[in-house]
Amino acid sequence: MTTLGLAASGQAALAQTLFSPPPALMPVAARTDRMFRVTVCLRPFRAAGPRIEIEPIAGKTVLHHYGHGGSGWSLSWGSAMEALPLVMQTGAREIAVVGAGAIGMTTAITAQRMGLKVTIYAKDRFPDVRSARATGTWSPYSRVAMESAATEAFATRWERMTRRTFTVHQSFLGLAGTPVEWVDQYALSDTPFEKRPKTVIAMPGGGNDSFVDYKDRVSDLVPRQDDLTSGSHPFPVSFARRTSTMRFNVADLFHQLESDFLLAGGRFVPMEFKAPADFARIREKVIVNCTGYGARALMKDESVIPVRGQIAWLLPQSQVDYGIQYDHVSLLARRDGILVQALGADESFGFNDPNEEPDHAAARASIEVVARAFRPRPAAAAL
Repeated sequence: MTTLGLAASGQAALAQTLFSPPPALMPVAARTDRMFRVTVCLRPFRAAGPRIEIEPIAGKTVLHHYGHGGSGWSLSWGSAMEALPLVMQTGAREIAVVGAGAIGMTTAITAQRMGLKVTIYAKDRFPDVRSARATGTWSPYSRVAMESAATEAFATRWERMTRRTFTVHQSFLGLAGTPVEWVDQYALSDTPFEKRPKTVIAMPGGGNDSFVDYKDRVSDLVPRQDDLTSGSHPFPVSFARRTSTMRFNVADLFHQLESDFLLAGGRFVPMEFKAPADFARIREKVIVNCTGYGARALMKDESVIPVRGQIAWLLPQSQVDYGIQYDHVSLLARRDGILVQALGADESFGFNDPNEEPDHAAARASIEVVARAFRPRPAAAAL
C-alpha cells in the first residue's frame, strides 16, 4: 500500500473510532416515582429580537437588555458585548445592573472586564430566578425573532452574539464543578427523519408569522450528525442520529458566575422593582435593565411574549450523561437531575402561554414517552 493509501486508511480508522456508536449506554430510570419536582419557565420572546437600547427614566440613563426568547444562556456573553458599548459611551465608571439571571450576571461580569464597577440590584437570586429553570442546552437559535420583524442587520448581530458566547463558554470547560460540558445527544425516531416544516404562528396582535432560522450561519460551530445503523445503538427504534451538544450545568454555572462577580468587587443589593419610577431608588446614574420576562410587567412592554416551557426533574443517575429527543420530548442528563421536557409537535407549543403553574399530569406523560424510548419492543409474531 502506498504512503498516501496508508494515510487515508489511518484517517478512515480514526473517523471510525471517533464516530462509532458506544457499545452501551446506561438506560434512564424513567419512572414517575423518581420525579422530584416540576418547574415552569416563561421565555421572554420578542418578535424583533432582544431589546438593546437606551431610554432616560426617572433621571437615570437606562439601557434595556432583555427579550432573548429561548436563547438567554446561549446568547448571553455576546449580547452583553453588543449592549455595553452604549454604556461606555456615557462615560460612567460605576453602573447598576437590574436582574440576576443569565443576562444580568453575564452583563455584569462583562462590564467588570471592561473596567466598570458594578452593583446588581434584584429581588431574586439563584435559585429563584427564571434562568435557573432553563434546560441548559446550547440553543442560540431557539425562538429569537420572527421573520417579518427581524432585519438582516439583526441576523448579523445575532451571529456575532452567538460566536462570542460560544467562545466564552468554551473557557469554562474543565473548570471545577463542570459548569459547561460537551455531551452526546441522540435523535430517535420510529420513522425516517424528515425536515421539520416551518411553523406558522398566530401572533397576539393578529396575523401570522414564523420564527427565523439562522442555524446555517453558524453550522461550523455544531458537530455533524451521524446516522446510526439499526442494531448499532441501544435504543429500540428504527432510526437514530448522534451528535454532540454543549450542556450548561446551570447550578454549577450560576455558582461560578456569582463567585467571579464577587471576586471582581461586585455587590448584590436586594431590591424589588414594580414600576420604572423605582429606578430612581438606585444610586448609580447608569442602569442596565436585564429583567427578562419580568420586563413585560415592569416596563408595560407587551412586545415581550411568554413562551411556556415545563421540565419534569428525575433523580440524577451518575452513569447517565447524555441527551435524547424522541416523540416530541427531550431529555438532558445534568449533574443536578435528569430534565424531561415536552417540545410539542411544532414551534407553536407554549407560545403566548403565561401560565407558570406546573402541570403534573403532562409531566408524567412526558416521562412515559422517555420510558418508551428505552423499553424493548415485542418481537414480531412468527408466521
